[in-house]
Amino acid sequence: MQAIVKTNFRFPGQTGIYNGKVRDVYTISDKYLVMIVTDRISAFDVILPRGIPYKGQVLNQIAGKFLDATKDIVPNWKIASPHPMVTAGVMANPFKVEMVVRGYLAGHAWREYQSGKRTICGVPMPEGLKENDMFPQPILTPTTKAHQGHDEDISKDEIIRQCLVPGSQYEKLEQYTLALFKRGTEMAKQKGLLLVDTKYEFGYIGDQIYLLDEIHTPDSSRYFYADGYEERQSRGEKQKQLSKEFVREWLIANNFQGKEGQTVPEMHDEFVQQISDRYIELYEKITGDKFKPVSSADIMADIEQSVRELLISGL
Repeated sequence: MQAIVKTNFRFPGQTGIYNGKVRDVYTISDKYLVMIVTDRISAFDVILPRGIPYKGQVLNQIAGKFLDATKDIVPNWKIASPHPMVTAGVMANPFKVEMVVRGYLAGHAWREYQSGKRTICGVPMPEGLKENDMFPQPILTPTTKAHQGHDEDISKDEIIRQCLVPGSQYEKLEQYTLALFKRGTEMAKQKGLLLVDTKYEFGYIGDQIYLLDEIHTPDSSRYFYADGYEERQSRGEKQKQLSKEFVREWLIANNFQGKEGQTVPEMHDEFVQQISDRYIELYEKITGDKFKPVSSADIMADIEQSVRELLISGL
């Protein structure tokens, strides 16, 4: 399958379109959203030059599963998924922060720790930890949500001081974030995985808070295999993980971290296939289902037809 990296639909009632790093989001009647998860892939806040076959389908279907499994914790934006690469739902006003929660010292937090820092987003990190050690309890490390450029770490106090989220609502976001992470951790454990860290986005309609976008996918989350985790830690070995981190590591090894003047290295077919295989592996591992790839002579036409049928029938 060719990777789907661009869409340009005109749906009934369409009033706007937003092209994110991975998702193309169509606004319908200024009330609903149709989110098409493309096969684009980003790292260090940069869209990489090649798409990854089946990545969009994997992300959309994993997110849909977890949105359905957590709607008892907090209402979410999803109404329907008319196509394996599409989710439609309510349009909420997004909070301008991403709620990042970390159960283990990995990724960005480890890089900060390794540089000598012992606080992140105003939250202290214990001395004497090794990469991928478990925190005594999950920590919240929110970031700003940048439309362009890099998201930035920010503390709870700064979020409230800058009025990005009112204090009372921020307390609710913290509660929801920790409850969602607990549920995700439990579901991952059932499949032999450890949910290492993840991020959530929230919005509101009136006084009601909604969970937005995607959750617990390999783009927004990091997973370790539980089997052998302790042994690998005790020996100082790298953890076996399913996430996008290996793409970041490959870029770093090829002298790219999204900094000015750096050039994205060439992505060969073999590496693109390796990424696709990793995404499919995570789908099958976290859902317990066999991945059934979209098979069609014209996927774009299928997407358009399925969305039009949904809109005509009424969301």
